Amino acid sequence: MSKSPSIINADMSRSVTPEILKGLEGFLAFIDDATDTEAVFDIAAALAKHEVSTAAITYLKSYPEIAQLFEEQYIAPTPNLEALLKLPEDSLGFAYASHMRAANLDPEFYRKVELIDEWNYLALRMRQTHDIWHTVTGFGTDIAGEIGLQAFSIAQNRSPLAVMLIAGITLNTIKMNRDLNPLVRIIQQGYDLGYQAKPFLGQKWEEAWEKPLADWRAELNVTPFRHV
Repeated sequence: MSKSPSIINADMSRSVTPEILKGLEGFLAFIDDATDTEAVFDIAAALAKHEVSTAAITYLKSYPEIAQLFEEQYIAPTPNLEALLKLPEDSLGFAYASHMRAANLDPEFYRKVELIDEWNYLALRMRQTHDIWHTVTGFGTDIAGEIGLQAFSIAQNRSPLAVMLIAGITLNTIKMNRDLNPLVRIIQQGYDLGYQAKPFLGQKWEEAWEKPLADWRAELNVTPFRHV
């Protein structure tokens, strides 16, 4: 009986780069601690040059409004939270700034990236608008809220990073012997919300901070998540 070829001896089509190794380390670290933001950035960097990320960008650019943002490489200035808190209380800007202050978050929390290609543009824009998405969808900043938003991102963006983060959270849940049912339910809710909503990535939120949050939700077909 012939033996199956060893994976070690196989003709490997992909070299194991330092970024991939660091991404694997990040993924394992994320399984242990789902609040490890640096691990998330390491996972994202490992996925940057993979074909799955290219495929996700191709999908996103099938939406004309998103393709236009890629063409422009649209990036907004860092929000001034003090100024946004002076807007009407029903506005997106006020809601976003209130969310940031309540959670003690910095608008520039993210690891910086250089705008050298489409993946880097996507990474920067997603990091810049991450908490705007939280605000509009209603997902909180606890683990449940973060995983719900990641499921939303899979439906909206086919995000490889979101897939990895959901996998990491699921493995952490199994490791800690916790009930999987609440996790699966919020993943389903997040995906359903993302599927029914119009493309978030195509929005220039920062140019209409004063627009009522309710109007944004109505225009984008968003039913905000409600914790029960």
